[in-house]
Amino acid sequence: MSLSYNSKTYLYFIVLSYIDQLNNKILLVSKPIRVVSIVPSQSELLWHLGIRKELIGITKFCIYPSQMFNKLARVGGTKKLNINKIRELQPDLIIGNKEENDQQQIELLKKEFNVWMSDIYSFNDVFKMITSLGIIFEKERQAKTLVSKIKSDLIMIKNIFNQKRVIYFIWNKPYMCAGQNTFINHVLKHIGFKNLISISRYPQINEFELIKLQPDFCLLSSEPFPFKEKHINNLKNIVPNSKIMMVDGEIFSWYGSRLLHLKKYVTGLKKRLYA
Repeated sequence: MSLSYNSKTYLYFIVLSYIDQLNNKILLVSKPIRVVSIVPSQSELLWHLGIRKELIGITKFCIYPSQMFNKLARVGGTKKLNINKIRELQPDLIIGNKEENDQQQIELLKKEFNVWMSDIYSFNDVFKMITSLGIIFEKERQAKTLVSKIKSDLIMIKNIFNQKRVIYFIWNKPYMCAGQNTFINHVLKHIGFKNLISISRYPQINEFELIKLQPDFCLLSSEPFPFKEKHINNLKNIVPNSKIMMVDGEIFSWYGSRLLHLKKYVTGLKKRLYA
């Protein structure tokens, strides 16, 4: 803004300060108008909140919604970003995530651009992330409505699996599973599963450990490894008494507006698992 006084013009800039979920400070002089989002679930969230004209770049994995994917420039993969492409776009804000993006690339981008990072382990982290982005982009009403709807849905599906023992597989050869201190584990716990993987993050598990654990259910995620029917048969040979089923990995691991689909999905999953 400018003020005129004694025939002289003085320019004043109001600097807006924001703290991301890694406690980094981001300074902006206005609402961002050129945004690159490098996490699929957060790109989908921005689009849902109505942040569309501002969004100019996404990754090749940001496939939802299709109209966004078909329209916007792509800047590589989540862990293999095309830094030069991002430089060409000249964003005034980049939105990433601690787990999904490569730390070295993020540190490189921070030297040239404003980078806002999320860090998600729980639904409360999700709500804080949505609220923060709503504030940054002046979409507080939309963010509040979304958070309210997700909270309402979560109440309806709390503990619906009544502590059934589960292992959630994310990779094959070697088998890798979602353990403690992950968002997937938080979702599993909320809907009433007992995660048999007591180790943090995404540990490997062998056949002997599977036989010893004897889960009630084995859930094979559609991502990052694309499990197929043949993998169900392989596991049946190891744990024949377990119910084994493929599940939509996006439902269990995408935070943001994708959580609007969680209630319907897990309600249907319960019917399938108990059929």
